[in-house]
Amino acid sequence: DMTVRRDLEELDDQGLLRKIHGGARSNSVFQYKEIAHEDKFDKNTDQKRYIAQRASELIDEGDVIFIGPGTTTALFAEEINHQALSVVTNCLPIFNILLKKKSETFHVYLLGGEMRSVTQSFVGEITNMSLENMRFGKIFFGGNGVKDGIVMTSSVAEAYTQKMALEHSVESYLLLDSSKVGKEDFSKLCHLSDLTAVVMEESNEDKKQAIQVYTELIV
Repeated sequence: DMTVRRDLEELDDQGLLRKIHGGARSNSVFQYKEIAHEDKFDKNTDQKRYIAQRASELIDEGDVIFIGPGTTTALFAEEINHQALSVVTNCLPIFNILLKKKSETFHVYLLGGEMRSVTQSFVGEITNMSLENMRFGKIFFGGNGVKDGIVMTSSVAEAYTQKMALEHSVESYLLLDSSKVGKEDFSKLCHLSDLTAVVMEESNEDKKQAIQVYTELIV
């Protein structure tokens, strides 16, 4: 029993299943329940940290960028050590990370609106009205699942805000750990073919091919 429990805990840590009363449920296909921002940090941490570091190499001094909500994007925000940037986000935890880096040449903007407590991000009409007047050189964002080239998330409102930021960006980068490849969620965010590239850790050929058939993969 202890061995089984240990195995279940390890698979839960890897995001492959979710422990429930009396057993466990596979996360391999559908994300049944949205997981809170703070509860995601202990899932696939090494992979997310690698992706964050790799994505930070795509930033150039002087860039104007948008960062979407998520734990991988929060780690990405921690990795940013540039001197001259303008960074916009609708995610409060990411804003708090970036605020510590603020200077005369490092500008940080938080989009207000209706706050979603589960992701601590702002969505809705006020957020989208602000986005309407903004343009970005690059967007870095996450997703809860990718299947058949479709990037998915749990919230329609959050998907709409992210879509608008995507449409207003010259380059777009999805930060995705490989455990999410093959998973579905409630709302379509975008298609992989709409993106400049996906940043992911090294994985098996099937998962890499699931990305590369639609867009560039950076590992």
